[in-house]
Amino acid sequence: MPSTLAHDSVLSWMKKVPAWEHKQDHIERVFEFDDYISGMDFVNSVAEIAEGANHHPDMNISYAKVAVVLTTHDKGGLTESDFEVAIRIDNLVD
Repeated sequence: MPSTLAHDSVLSWMKKVPAWEHKQDHIERVFEFDDYISGMDFVNSVAEIAEGANHHPDMNISYAKVAVVLTTHDKGGLTESDFEVAIRIDNLVD
């Protein structure tokens, strides 16, 4: 299991995921869709990425908006895994 990243490393990784927001021990991004079904399709695609990476984000679904929060819970902060999954999630929509 990877260790948490130092602040400088987090800043470097954030350049690779500029649409995400860094908040203390996690990164988050809100995705907006045209309708509920599109949002749910996105959630299912994120679930496949998460399962394949064995790294599962928290997600909050609100009609056509999906908030995704990534942190490494058992490490208490951010690891490379969070950013690697964020990049894969971004590739779904960007």
